[in-house]
Amino acid sequence: MEKVILKAEIREEFGKESGSRMRKSGIVPAIVYKQGDKALPLKVDARELFHVLHTSAGGNVIINLNIASDDKAKSAKNDKTVIIKEIQYHPIKGDVLHLDFHEISLTDKINVTIAIETKGEPEGVTSDGGILDHPTKELHVECLPTEIPERIDVHVEMLKMGEGIRVKDLDIPDGITVLNDPEQTVCSVVVPKAEEEVSEEEAASEEVAEPEVIREKKPEEGAEASGESQPAPAKEEKKQ
Repeated sequence: MEKVILKAEIREEFGKESGSRMRKSGIVPAIVYKQGDKALPLKVDARELFHVLHTSAGGNVIINLNIASDDKAKSAKNDKTVIIKEIQYHPIKGDVLHLDFHEISLTDKINVTIAIETKGEPEGVTSDGGILDHPTKELHVECLPTEIPERIDVHVEMLKMGEGIRVKDLDIPDGITVLNDPEQTVCSVVVPKAEEEVSEEEAASEEVAEPEVIREKKPEEGAEASGESQPAPAKEEKKQ
């Protein structure tokens, strides 16, 4: 796993206004959490942070947080090994608004999320007109920080229509424990949605359609058809 150095300073200003001023000057507010310790507020340079976030390791990069201090001895003690726990982005501009770091030990296992990437084009797509459905794009795993893989590759070339790959089928490196359900579908080749909808409509129409009912003839109709005359109804006698 790739490691990078990121310089940081202790943050002494708090609140929305101070955060806004820092961001305008190219500084991003941050905080470091460690179980059992008090959270440490920091600030980092936005340009340096950009390079940290765009390594091949992505969000799982291991960072040596170099916290500035006037006292060199104290500064060495303040160096922390961290990973990024949460990033808050501006909803429109996409700028980083705030960072949460989590201090870690390189000898203790941690829980992280790993991206899943498909490789190749399935046979069921090229030959049968299917589409590749990829519902599970991340794996939740437990491992040492130094053993976090950059991603998990899934080769899908041999998948035919109706076939899929589950979590238990993945090739996972040694030392990594997958926390997802083993039966969870990672990807599969399915019929395009438009065709599925047409098939469902056809099936529904077949179920709804009823056989034609031949109406039984009334006695009058039967008589008319045979040419027989019907007796006239008796006249009611007037009472005297």
